[in-house]
Formats: sequence, C-alpha cells, structure tokens
Amino acid sequence: MRASLWQWFLETGNLQLLLYAVIAFGLGLVIGVWKRHSRNESAKSIPNEGEAAFFKGIHYILSNDHDHAIEEFTKSVQVNSDTIETYMALGNLYRSKGDIDRAIRIRQNIILRPNIAEQMKLRALFDLGLDYRKGGFLNRALETFLKVAQKDQGNVQTHIEIEKIYEESKDWENAYRTRKRISQLSGGDNRHILAHHLVEIGKVYQKERNPGKAVSYFTKAISTHKGCIDAYLHLGDLYFSKREYKKAISTWKRGAQVAPQFTFLAYRRLEGAYSKMKDLKPVEEFLKECAQSNSDAFTHVALARYLYNKNDIEGALRELASALEFDPYFLKARKLKGEILLSHGREKEALMDYRELVEHLDVPYLEFQCSQCGFQAKELQWQCPQCRRWDTIGLIDSFGTPSASTPGSEGQLPRLTGGVEEE
Repeated sequence: MRASLWQWFLETGNLQLLLYAVIAFGLGLVIGVWKRHSRNESAKSIPNEGEAAFFKGIHYILSNDHDHAIEEFTKSVQVNSDTIETYMALGNLYRSKGDIDRAIRIRQNIILRPNIAEQMKLRALFDLGLDYRKGGFLNRALETFLKVAQKDQGNVQTHIEIEKIYEESKDWENAYRTRKRISQLSGGDNRHILAHHLVEIGKVYQKERNPGKAVSYFTKAISTHKGCIDAYLHLGDLYFSKREYKKAISTWKRGAQVAPQFTFLAYRRLEGAYSKMKDLKPVEEFLKECAQSNSDAFTHVALARYLYNKNDIEGALRELASALEFDPYFLKARKLKGEILLSHGREKEALMDYRELVEHLDVPYLEFQCSQCGFQAKELQWQCPQCRRWDTIGLIDSFGTPSASTPGSEGQLPRLTGGVEEE
C-alpha cells in the first residue's frame, strides 16, 4: 500500500509541488482501497498509530506544511522503525528545510542496514549525494554520485548530477565526457551543451596562452553545434589577438549569420577590426544590411552610434527613432538620443523626449529571463545560474514578453568568460 505511493518520493529525490495534484489523486485511490480492505477484515479494525501518523504526514506534505509533516513521520517511524520509505521521505524533508546534518545521518543509517534491497541502498546513496551537494560538500557529493554511477551505469539522473558538479568546479573536460555519456543513455540532442563545454575548454587553453589548442576546441565546438555563438566570438577574438583581422571578421560574420539574435555582439568587434585595417566603410554596410534583414532595436542603435560618429546627426536620429518604435522603453536608445540633441543645442526636442520617457518610468523593465525556470538576470549568460540549463536566457521586452533577440553592451566590447557575458 505504501510502496506505490512512496515511489514518487524515491524517484524524484525532492518534493515537486507541481505533482501534488497527481499524488493527491493517487492517494485518494490508495486510501479508498485500504479502507475497503480494512472493512472486509474486521468491522472494528482501525488504522494503528503509525499508519495514522503516516497519512497525516502525507496530508501535510500536500499542504506544503513540512514542519508538521516531519513531526508526523517521526511519530510513524517511532512506532514502526522498519518503514524505510518513511525514513527516505524524512531525509528529503530535512534537506528541503536545509537541515543537512540530519538528512545525512538518515541516509547513512539506511545504507548501513543489513537487510534492505540493493536498489533501496542505491537510492539512499543517491540521496546522500544530493544532501552533500545541498550542503556545499562538492567533493563528497561527487564521490558519492560516482559510486552510484559505477553500480547503476544506466542511471541518467546520476550522470546529470555528476555533470553539474563538474560544471560548478569548472572541470569542463570531465563535464564534456559526462554529457557525452548522458547523450548516449538518453538519446536526446545534446549538441548545444557539448559545444558550450568545448568552448569552455578552449577558454582555459586561451588563458594558458596555448592558441593552437584553443582554436582547435573553438572549431570543434562550431562543428558540434553551428549555433554556438560563444564559439564564433571567442574564435574571432583569438584571431584578432593574433592580428589576423580578416579571419576574425569572417568568423564574427559567420556567427551573426547563424544566430542573428546575437548579431549585436559582433558590432563593436567588427568596428575594432576594421579600424585596425584603416577601413570602417564595411562596418556601415554590415550594420545597414543587418538593419534591413534582422531589424531590431539594438541594430538600429548600433547604426545610429556609427552614423553619429560620422557626424551624420539626422541619420543617427532616424535610426534611434526606428529603435524606439521597436521598444519605446529602450533606455540605451533614449540616452543616446538625449546626448545627441543636447550636444547640438536642440533642448526643446530633448525636453519632449524626456517627457515621453517619464511616462514610461513606472513600467518595470526586465532585460533577461530564463525560459525554463524564470530566473531574472541583468546580463546575458549562456548558462542559467539557477536551473543550470544552457541557452535558456533571453531578452524580455518592456511588456514582459520573451524576444528572439538579446541585448548587450553598446558602450564597450562585451567580455565573455566562463559562460557569462561581462561588461
């Protein structure tokens, strides 16, 4: 009766609130069967104290009252200490509350029991790894998960936890090998994650002043996943540092073609490369082409800045007007427009623009958000810090709607390190 209900806890390792409705439905069926069985055996039969505490604990879990759930489950195991499933749930509850020491002691107690199924021991060992990880003991967590993976080589979730630790510790080569194993086991499309791991390995070699190795890994990342913009950017940066400007320009342009939503990251890079070649005309042509084919607010602002530097004031203001048509709340466009108007004695127009801006100041502006977990960020990151998924953070426009394009710094060249864009 308990086994089917507790399977949920054993499989997930945490209390996922979104599944409560499903569990409640299943719980109702189980209780109904149990009551009918009890009535058939004896009209006077009632649940014993341990059973009553057990079901009360479940009720409190469904009500998201973990404190009372712990209290009731503790009563249940005091009556019947052989109920391993209840101990497992207690450990999960303690972990969810941050009481890692108690959770660890419970797992260790289960593992040391002589007469429990091997699968139950493995589950307790996996949960022990989660406890260690939640407590910040990454080395212990990794060691524990590796033991589980050795005994249960087909367990995808264990390999995912191992990969997370390798990523957090910046051990990108082992993260890459682990993700390849996950790909083999799950059969899913993991190319974008593998590409990011390869880029991170390339960055390490780049910092170690080993450009040959770095180029090799950046190139391999692109061949693994053609949409990995981070690989194009760093490969182009590496060529630029070697004064191979034509190769750098070609690489950045390829990145803009395969991932138009990140074209803005190439603007300042191209300008820097063409300035070294004493020919900025191709930058203007590139920006105008992007403004037509991949029109967005950031492209128009970049073109406006370029035209302003050429002293084409009216052309710059036209591009800024186009940018504000896409997003009236785009502060970078407002700021540049104000600077241009004030520097050329057009105070009345600047005042009108300021009044329009004031009307929008009560609207919350959020630049980035993860499409998977909702994490809100102030800068572009290739991997979400909260759910640890790759390529899920994108632009949120002024109306709270996810957009295909993602903003970046127009004031200087973004630096991309460790999967995070830094200004």
